[in-house]
Amino acid sequence: MNFIKTTVIALVILTVTACNNKKEQQSSEKVSEEKTELKKDKKMKVLFVLTSHDKLGDTGKKTGFWVEEFANPYYNLLDKGAEITLATPKGGAAPIDPSSDSPDAATEDTERFNNDADAKAKIANTKVLADMNADDFDAVFYPGGHGPLWDLANDEKSIALIEKFNAQKKPVAFVCHAPAALKGVKGTDGNPLVKGKKVTGFTNTEEAAVQLTDVVPFLVEDMLKENGGIYSKKEDWAAYAIQDGNLITGQNPASSELVAEKLVAELKK
Repeated sequence: MNFIKTTVIALVILTVTACNNKKEQQSSEKVSEEKTELKKDKKMKVLFVLTSHDKLGDTGKKTGFWVEEFANPYYNLLDKGAEITLATPKGGAAPIDPSSDSPDAATEDTERFNNDADAKAKIANTKVLADMNADDFDAVFYPGGHGPLWDLANDEKSIALIEKFNAQKKPVAFVCHAPAALKGVKGTDGNPLVKGKKVTGFTNTEEAAVQLTDVVPFLVEDMLKENGGIYSKKEDWAAYAIQDGNLITGQNPASSELVAEKLVAELKK
């Protein structure tokens, strides 16, 4: 009789334990699913910093940002679910380099931009750069065009912002003339951020080809080398981008897609 009672009690204990374990497992699985769902739903938040400068030195001609260098990374990120914020030093309309809006410079992405009322509205109403905080974003990207050589290269707010993104080990990406914005940026060690880093940017020979060597305030290739960057390049107008840690740079307009791909890959890590 005692044996039967003992057996019954043991079976009850085993049943209760099994039920509790199942509930714990189900609860654990539910939490895991919720975490996975949260991770899946988490948007990539990327800040695009564009120039506010629209004068091409003393030539009387206009400049600004290069459309292809904005459009390709913009749509590359947007189509992957990124939330993109646009900012400029002055806020308001970001000037477009007229040369980049010509039929000769047209690409599939520039055509998409030309037919995208929402993207155009964002370009016409950019945020003020000084109001931006690296804490609110996962990465920052700078499109090129000659404009950055005059304003972003010396903008204290931009310099501080890049330094903060870098200190937080978040991706910082630049293409073509945009590495000009790295001119005064320091790394966490107090040295120029590009010192000892593999970098690229608009080449001296490409600048000569567009006959603006004597117009621009400085040459991107020379500046990167002078700041200690390990500069490399491909032939003029070839697509080329390089990454060193969280720093991503591209040589010219054709390199925009490569920069965007590296930025997306880094964000997905």
